Amino acid sequence: MKRREAILDLYNLALGAFLFISPWLFGFAGGIARRDAWASGALLVVCSAAAVLAFNLWEERINLLVGIWLVLSPWILGFAHTTAMHVQIGVGLVVMYLSALELWIVRYETPHDLSRSPALHDTRPHA
Repeated sequence: MKRREAILDLYNLALGAFLFISPWLFGFAGGIARRDAWASGALLVVCSAAAVLAFNLWEERINLLVGIWLVLSPWILGFAHTTAMHVQIGVGLVVMYLSALELWIVRYETPHDLSRSPALHDTRPHA
């Protein structure tokens, strides 16, 4: 069965790939920023690919944690006020949003809930 929210996993996969190649695209000068982008990007790609192939909630939770890490890591690792910081915060915020959205959709909009929607069973003629 194909999940309609799998597109969110594909977006996270693309963001992970973008983050992985961002040191080359933007010329990150610092070694720690480069290694963090590679490691975080690779982890996003692996977890998102796993979610596309066989969804489980742990993949989304890890992606959410990676997004939080991307937002905080410039200050923790010491590359604040650099191009790498801007790239990682931007990617991190989008990853956090997409992962939280998918967790919310999976939790609150299951097919069982949708099948009981009154709008689906309304047979009255509409004016």
